[in-house]
Amino acid sequence: MTTTDGFKIDIALVSRLIAAQFPQWADLPIRPVAWDGWDNRTFHLGERMKVRLPSAEGYVAQVEKEHRWLPRLAPLLPLAVPTPLALGRPAFGYPWPWSVYGWIEGETASVERIADLAGFATELGRFLVALQRIDAAGGPMAGEHNFFRGGPLSVYDAETRQTIAAVAREVDAGEATEVWEAALAARWQGPPVWVHGDIAVGNLPVKEGGLRAIIDFGSSGVGDPACDLVITWTFLAGEGRDAFRAAVPADSATWARARGWALWKALITLARSGRSHPAEKSPRDVIAEVLTEHRQQRG
Repeated sequence: MTTTDGFKIDIALVSRLIAAQFPQWADLPIRPVAWDGWDNRTFHLGERMKVRLPSAEGYVAQVEKEHRWLPRLAPLLPLAVPTPLALGRPAFGYPWPWSVYGWIEGETASVERIADLAGFATELGRFLVALQRIDAAGGPMAGEHNFFRGGPLSVYDAETRQTIAAVAREVDAGEATEVWEAALAARWQGPPVWVHGDIAVGNLPVKEGGLRAIIDFGSSGVGDPACDLVITWTFLAGEGRDAFRAAVPADSATWARARGWALWKALITLARSGRSHPAEKSPRDVIAEVLTEHRQQRG
């Protein structure tokens, strides 16, 4: 793949990096993962490891953050999280640090792969509660390193209003603005807590029908937990949604901000491509569900 900075991240590059910096693994086969994200390019390294390389400069700060904090968080969490094994250096034209992690088996979460959606949702909610209870002192406050996940929604105010105007033929602009303004008004009043920052199906591997782990902490940080509740609308429904809400002790203001996060994400996805992850709901459906819930809450 050619990155936004114009160079390729491919098997040949990864092979050279591994051979030069971690020769003990030089004989292991390397292949791309089945489903890759946007922030990093990821490759299998043998059967038990993976290599992750930031795809643009904006994601570089995530590397050191994960290596520093994941070993501290892991023992306090009820599900597996990635284990950093090695930190690579820039070389062969690749300009940034990169990582080797232990491989966590599992497939991307989807309705078809989950045996008990309510149980899945409950387990996910319990994970988030456990994450929020970890001492956040000294943790990385929400900011540019994690695209302000856990920070104030006001960071995205101008973008959201512009996007509402841009897609006004496809959504109810008045209602969308009302949801957004309600989210802005429902300010976070509590102490900062740990947030994952990207609770989405691609980061929720399932195995044998159940939630196996939570991966990709690149957007993690310390702040407002509302951003971690967006999966309520992007993936969950019915009993699964009810079970998730029951497992997460969030107040009405937090749910209002969560609707704001879900609306922002769905709006920009709709405006840019109109396509979400195949296992998730379409951005139009997410927007519709957010607006419907807001009307119900408003009475």
